[in-house]
Amino acid sequence: MPSRNYRDLIVWQRAMKFVFSVYESTKRFPRDEIFSLTSQMRRGAVSIPSNIAEGQGRGSDAELVRFCRIAHGSLRELETQILIAEKLGYIAATKARELLDDAAEVGRLLNGLIRSKG
Repeated sequence: MPSRNYRDLIVWQRAMKFVFSVYESTKRFPRDEIFSLTSQMRRGAVSIPSNIAEGQGRGSDAELVRFCRIAHGSLRELETQILIAEKLGYIAATKARELLDDAAEVGRLLNGLIRSKG
């Protein structure tokens, strides 16, 4: 049976978990980063499930695919920012690896949804 609500999508559920991981990880960033890297990473993380939800809400597979591609772009941007945060010493290498692994899972799920609807 097709999904009627974005909250039913596994990719949206995983993306939501990823948001909370990013928020938790950026809590310890230096205060002078609050309006730069911290904010960028949080906004990027939030945009992933938000775009999935918006695409699902548009009511067509073409729109869902379009918004999933936008979400995928935000995901890649966030992966880059995680690497930057690691290089700056804001997050440990092990935490960066965990976040990147979570991002890879969301990316695979997005790609699968795009292929199934495209």
